[in-house]
Amino acid sequence: MRPNEIRNLDDDEIIDEVDRRRQELRELRFQAAVGQSSNPRRIRIARREIARLLTIAREKAGG
Repeated sequence: MRPNEIRNLDDDEIIDEVDRRRQELRELRFQAAVGQSSNPRRIRIARREIARLLTIAREKAGG
């Protein structure tokens, strides 16, 4: 998700998106631990997306 798209979301939508990404990250970590991970790089991408969402949420809250 691009920063422009995130900035157009409401605060509640950003929170929902963070929750979805965290769930995805949990599943990816579990797959990696079991050895079923088809794309280990996806873990890094998911972490960056969560950070990007939280950063923009803080920007919006700060004014």
